[in-house]
Amino acid sequence: MPLIVEGGRVPPRWAAEGACRKGGANCASPREHLNIALINNMPDAALEDTELQFFDLLDDASGNVLVYLKLYSLTGIPRTDRGQRHLNSFYYSLDELWQNEFDGVIITGTEPREPDLRDEPYWRVLAKVFDWAERNTTGAILSCLAAHASVLHGDGIGRHRLPDKQFGVFELTKSAVHPLMNGAGEKVCFPHSRWNEVRADELTEAGYTVLTVSADGGVDTFVKKKKRSLFLHFQGHPEYGAETLLKEYRRDIRRFINKERETYPTMPKGYFDPASEKLVSEFREMVLANPREGLMEAFPDSALASALKRTWLSSSTVIYRNWLRYMLAAKAELSELKSFAAVQENPQNKRSVLP
Repeated sequence: MPLIVEGGRVPPRWAAEGACRKGGANCASPREHLNIALINNMPDAALEDTELQFFDLLDDASGNVLVYLKLYSLTGIPRTDRGQRHLNSFYYSLDELWQNEFDGVIITGTEPREPDLRDEPYWRVLAKVFDWAERNTTGAILSCLAAHASVLHGDGIGRHRLPDKQFGVFELTKSAVHPLMNGAGEKVCFPHSRWNEVRADELTEAGYTVLTVSADGGVDTFVKKKKRSLFLHFQGHPEYGAETLLKEYRRDIRRFINKERETYPTMPKGYFDPASEKLVSEFREMVLANPREGLMEAFPDSALASALKRTWLSSSTVIYRNWLRYMLAAKAELSELKSFAAVQENPQNKRSVLP
């Protein structure tokens, strides 16, 4: 298992699974290793789930490559006392981030509160993170809202409100040949959960390469080189676990019952099997007939969860593995350039530097 959380800051849920080791000063670094920052900005309810999702995906994708991971989070995101204690226990300060370089960075989104992302309280810090990533990483992954924020900050591309939540597992078609898509097949699928989108024509005009699109879900994956870093954007969520959409669906139903949203949430597309869809439809009819407190106790959680399959896992693993390989190749190339520069500056060391 090649994933190591730096500094011994292992979240208890991950440590309990026995799948992660603590990194430290005495930890040996093999020849092929990568240092990655995970900037997890999800709300408290999803904070630890998101950690596990990215831990699992990186672990699956890394193969024999050792991945050292450091955890960070933006300031300005509302936190409960419990959420803040978790950050204090297992996350590093952004002040430490600015002083470091990483091979890669993964930046998650968070639940937006403002129509214009530039009005969010964390916007200035997030924009600074994007600028830092361009100069101090070779690869960056931007997830969902972070992808929208990145193209807004970098190229002034705004997002567009959708008539309904883009929610479910969508089949995607490859729309460009790119090393990040090697081995992914012509059709891939990823979960989506969003109320907004960025559009293909605006992205291509600004120099982005769209890698995957869906007839129902629009653009999914797109890339652009920004200074020294390749920015890989997902409007969807390759990292999601099998039950993540179910949890979001249940949360939105609860919000409807509690009158925190006006409409009953749409069933996630391409997610449930026929028997599960029948259960979900029957529960919807019961709620709409008489929405009241306590109804969520009758939600068929166990029956739905037992039938779920993570159909997107192989596609997610392939693309993340290609991303890791890209950073390894960039790291090797940089090492060769440094060796060459050292020889040019000090020719008498030629024999010791070059074979």
